Amino acid sequence: MTEAYILDAVRTPRGRGRASGSLHEVAPVRLAAGVLQALRDRNRLDTSKVNDVILGCAGPVLEQAADIGKAAVFAAGYDEAVPGIQINRFCGSGLEACNFASALVKAGQAELAIGGGVESMSRVPMAAAGGPWITDPQITIANRIVPQGVSADLIATLYGYSREDVDRYAVESQRRAAAAWAEGHFAKSVVPVRDVNGLMILGHDEHVRGDTTMASLAQLEPSFGVQGEKMGFDAMALHRYPQLGGIEHVHHAGNSSGVVDGASAVLIGTREAAALQGLRPRARVLSFGTIGSEPTIMLTGPAPAAEAALKRAGMSAKDIDLFECNEAFAAVVLRFMEALGVPHDKVNVNGGAIAMGHPLGASGGMLLATLLDELERRDLSTGLVTMCVGGGMGSVMVIERV
Repeated sequence: MTEAYILDAVRTPRGRGRASGSLHEVAPVRLAAGVLQALRDRNRLDTSKVNDVILGCAGPVLEQAADIGKAAVFAAGYDEAVPGIQINRFCGSGLEACNFASALVKAGQAELAIGGGVESMSRVPMAAAGGPWITDPQITIANRIVPQGVSADLIATLYGYSREDVDRYAVESQRRAAAAWAEGHFAKSVVPVRDVNGLMILGHDEHVRGDTTMASLAQLEPSFGVQGEKMGFDAMALHRYPQLGGIEHVHHAGNSSGVVDGASAVLIGTREAAALQGLRPRARVLSFGTIGSEPTIMLTGPAPAAEAALKRAGMSAKDIDLFECNEAFAAVVLRFMEALGVPHDKVNVNGGAIAMGHPLGASGGMLLATLLDELERRDLSTGLVTMCVGGGMGSVMVIERV
């Protein structure tokens, strides 16, 4: 089987996902086109040699509808021979796009492919697409599917993570992200978003709040108590987990992922295709994949996904130097670290989505870029990206520097 290599990875800064956010004025196709253009320009890429562009998008409606992958190819000015596709595995979409691109290369069906994703959460709100998760009770009730925030609180209750535990984790995420930005750790992969005149719109992650403290978080009310207690979702979850006397609602806006806009792109190819483009591979894709997990608790997929991919690669968690586990909610990462027995000093070392935000379909590519840059900065070898996914799934990729 052909080896797949990561040749480069870029991302936009994350803008606050509201009308007052800096990236609200930028259409999602322009965000996606910007990272495609950055890959082309900084690598002097002959785009006619790109076999596919695969973009994840968790809200493929309105401005993000009608195959935003191909629309971004048009907007970026790529060669007309380049196809494009949009895929949706909810929060795992961007990582799955990179997995699919890697699979094409490893199967010998592509020499160069681009994975990544885009999400403009200020312009296309979450749940705008509707769908049976929201509208079909025969699916939601039969499978005991509850809102993700209730699932996060269920994880905290089941595994004994207190409000202090999740808040402490959130404070550390903010501290790490602020320090990483101050020390230039993201400079290699972040490409500023500019307007048609070349003027900068945003050059940094604007969701970071480095002055966050335990005291400031203590002022925030839990966000999912009303859904759980008043709308009946706690009772639905407790049908699956009757051993619990109730659900402790500990998550709020300060220890959950931020709503933001952004895009990412990762160039993946063979060693031979890289040489023809004058490029040097940065990392080898060792394994990747997706698993299904129990749908009520929903967000515990990162650990079994990681274990499956590591087994496929003939490795264990002890063989991994750095981990990126998407910070959808603080309890998700606390459970991941506990399940795999990995210390916090190897996980999300530059902070995560609690501090910088989670632009759904774009996050997977962003985490790959962050991981690869940090492996190079620390002169380490192996890394793993994993994400929880709605409906009870987990996505993962394992890489090794070359």
